Amino acid sequence: MIKLENVSKIYRMGERYIKALDSVSLELKRGDFIAVIGPSGSGKSTLLHVMGLIDTPTNGKVIFDGREVSGLKEKELTKMRLRKIGFVFQQFYLLPTLTAIENVELPMKEAKLPKKERRERVIKLLEEVGLGDRTDHYPRQLSGGEQQRVAIARALANNPEIILADEPTGEVDSKTSERIMEIFRKLNEKEKITLVVVTHDPNVAKKANRILRMKDGRIEWDGN
Repeated sequence: MIKLENVSKIYRMGERYIKALDSVSLELKRGDFIAVIGPSGSGKSTLLHVMGLIDTPTNGKVIFDGREVSGLKEKELTKMRLRKIGFVFQQFYLLPTLTAIENVELPMKEAKLPKKERRERVIKLLEEVGLGDRTDHYPRQLSGGEQQRVAIARALANNPEIILADEPTGEVDSKTSERIMEIFRKLNEKEKITLVVVTHDPNVAKKANRILRMKDGRIEWDGN
């Protein structure tokens, strides 16, 4: 589904150059459930951003769904992200002035789905993540775990083929972390959604079927 060929990413920090990714080659298959682990600064989040077409590699190729993406215009990349990829981040990024329903609905509006279809799907998604009774609540009225489940529902809004999650349990307690990972497990097993989860938590990593361990911008281990 996603293939990286000798991908490097270099950032300029003042007079310094930081190599966040160093000649990474990787292939993700449909239905994979992958955890990416490693110390801070090892390149985990950069890898996720490159796979999610948020960041452009300095060198190398990214092939998404059979298409080499380096020559695509931003409009095409935006369309691919909107239709094929769901993102979940540690900080939730919910709009505080919108209810749970309205936050989940945003990607569907961007995709120009009809209003009736949007509302029916949003309610179904919020019920699936256990928030059917919190649909009209604002983020400030929800716990951290509930906000993250709204963010997961939002990531699922446009029926993505892959979900990329960056420390999705970093701001919640262990019980809520278990619940979030159970949602991910069901999505992977029942919906066959491909999942890539960046985490520092070994208990979260154990839920995956495949683990990538990164160090100094490279994948030093890839296995079960």
